[in-house]
Amino acid sequence: MKKHAYIALVLLLGLASCTKEIDIQIPEYAPRLVVDGNIEAGSNPLVFLTTSNPTSDTVSLLNYLQSVITDATVFVVCANDTFYLEPVGINQLMLSSQKRLAEMLRIELEEVQLLPIQVYTSTTLIGDEGHTYELNIQFDGKAYKGQTFLPAHTALDSLYWKREADSIEYGYSWARLTDPSSSKDAYRWEVRRIDKQQNGTDLDAIFRRARRGIFSDEYFNGQTIEFYVQNPLKRKDSTHLKEYRRYFRFGDSVVVKLSKMDPAVYLYYDRMDAQLDANANPYATPINIPSNIPGCLGIWAGYTPWYDTLFCVD
Repeated sequence: MKKHAYIALVLLLGLASCTKEIDIQIPEYAPRLVVDGNIEAGSNPLVFLTTSNPTSDTVSLLNYLQSVITDATVFVVCANDTFYLEPVGINQLMLSSQKRLAEMLRIELEEVQLLPIQVYTSTTLIGDEGHTYELNIQFDGKAYKGQTFLPAHTALDSLYWKREADSIEYGYSWARLTDPSSSKDAYRWEVRRIDKQQNGTDLDAIFRRARRGIFSDEYFNGQTIEFYVQNPLKRKDSTHLKEYRRYFRFGDSVVVKLSKMDPAVYLYYDRMDAQLDANANPYATPINIPSNIPGCLGIWAGYTPWYDTLFCVD
């Protein structure tokens, strides 16, 4: 054996004999309180509480239902008034509140109506624009507090449907908006079709927003802009061509809900959308989603809505 090969073999044997077993202590997972709550001008508050689960847990409906919290103390303070929220079963909520809960959870109305869960609410508290609402939660020996503000609503200057150049039947919804110059504003755009089905019900039971249906006035503060919005609703008519699924169809009747929100609520949803966009990118930088309730995950969101109806005709 050559001298150099002999020395290399000795070094390798020496390194192998010097290996050390390293014991890495992984911190025990500590569940956190998750809040999904909102209050709208003209509506009652809805607060849904759960605890977070470790990523190693199997994702299942049973695990999710077991994480629902119904033994917390929840109340909202507005000015000098305090309103206690009680846990209520889904079937005990007004239909309008059931629809809002389905919109919050991003599932169908008939699906949320089947869930054996409870949500905190109060029939004596109705949101009013221009007011701040402080959410207080006491759970497991800890107290949490966050607040949201209902800004003054902003109406659209105009709302209309415009055919696409290559189609005689499909087009986007267009709008003109004059943004107030007095403050930083953020908006949420939602829609639902009110065309009647054969059973007499509206074509869409709940409002939906498309990805990036939340936007701020960072680049048009105090200005008038004109923009189009895609259709986020499901194709429930087999004659609605698949390649035009993001368009509204001639003859559609669509309720548009334009809501204002405070900056903290906008930041939460903007970061959440950015995280969803980054999930498919292995090189994306991790994004933290900021809550407006210190110590919790989730959001206490306030919205001031404005409504109008879009008729898709020339």
